[in-house]
Amino acid sequence: MLKEFKEFAMKGNLVDIAIGFVMGAAFKEVVTVFTGGIVSPLIGLIFKADFKDLKYVIKEGVTNAGGIIEGEVSVMWGAFLTSVIDFVIVAFVMFMLIKGINKLKKKEVPAPEAPKGPSQEELLAEIRDLLKK
Repeated sequence: MLKEFKEFAMKGNLVDIAIGFVMGAAFKEVVTVFTGGIVSPLIGLIFKADFKDLKYVIKEGVTNAGGIIEGEVSVMWGAFLTSVIDFVIVAFVMFMLIKGINKLKKKEVPAPEAPKGPSQEELLAEIRDLLKK
């Protein structure tokens, strides 16, 4: 059983998928930092607030002695929009990557056409005529 698992784990496709997964996770982290450190502050300038902290408060909360708001109900639309921007950036880069890989792939050479010549019926008729002689 261990031998079978080793053969399965060492197949090229599985290793490629694992490498892609690790690279994707690292790339996602880079995009998250880019969005949180560059994009969000620039958009935050427009709204005059930290973009990730933008929210729609449905029910006001009470601030306790530690400065923590208790009982507040809010929609965190700034954090959601930041995640959407992250997704769009990752999706666009993946699209461009796949597009580039497809361009680099060798174009399939079409199979050569069958040589032109007499059809099967014509050959059979010719054989029939030769046999009649």
